[in-house]
Amino acid sequence: MSLSKSVAPVVAANADTPLRTKVLRRIRSRPTTRGAVILLGVFVLLAVLAPLIAPQNPHDLASLSVMDNRLEPGSRGMTGITYWLGTDAQGRDMLSAILYGLRTSLLVGLLSSAGALAIGIAAGLFAAQFGGAVDAAIMRVVDFMLGFPSILIALVLLASIGRGVDKVIIAIILVQWAQYARLMRAAALVERRKEYIEAAVNFGLPTPHIMLAHLLPNSVGSVLVVTTINIAGAITLEATLSFLGVGVPVTQPSLGLLIANGFEFLLSGEYWIAAFPGIALVLLIMSLNLVGDRLRRSFNVRT
Repeated sequence: MSLSKSVAPVVAANADTPLRTKVLRRIRSRPTTRGAVILLGVFVLLAVLAPLIAPQNPHDLASLSVMDNRLEPGSRGMTGITYWLGTDAQGRDMLSAILYGLRTSLLVGLLSSAGALAIGIAAGLFAAQFGGAVDAAIMRVVDFMLGFPSILIALVLLASIGRGVDKVIIAIILVQWAQYARLMRAAALVERRKEYIEAAVNFGLPTPHIMLAHLLPNSVGSVLVVTTINIAGAITLEATLSFLGVGVPVTQPSLGLLIANGFEFLLSGEYWIAAFPGIALVLLIMSLNLVGDRLRRSFNVRT
């Protein structure tokens, strides 16, 4: 039997394998990616169940005891609670604060990325479909947004509209949408040159129908792949803004704000106030990046 005959059935089997099956197979084949998916799932589950499993509500100031401030990990407080990860300067249980901080960080990351994705897809689709002056105008705005550091734009926006979780989400949306717009335009321009789009135009189909029923479904895949990585970027940006004191309010701390609150105590030996939220933030971003990178590689036709 020749080599070509033996290889042909394997190639045919791989060609008939659904894309979802191929992606899941690649994720399972990598121990690091499999571990990242499990870790990310644990983080999401902890964030969703935080009100049920947290020993304390860190947002309820009445439940905090100043007498329990800066206790070491494993200490027992005046109220009888065992603080397994210690407490901060306000007497807040660090385990509960991290669980609720995960909720805030993931909420900001998901909502801001979803908003930026929607705006970016719409802008990129319009630019690719209509071209000419519309394309030039949208792309010049995109070039302007991408020409400045994200942190600088976010700082200027928050200085103008104030602090708050909703304000941080708006700022990150305005920072990230340009990346999606450029990716969507590039993918849509490739699809615009294909024969099925030309056939739809020749049949006289309305432009909105061509955009929504043909161009969008076949172009959006490559944009959705990078969303996971951009969620990690949004969480990192929110943590940076909160660390600088212009992000989420003190009454609704995220992981970045928890790190900022404990930064001043690092040199005094009370490491747990900043170290444990920092470890949680690093693990969260690392798991998102690993999963996003594996998805990007799996959907890359060259690999």
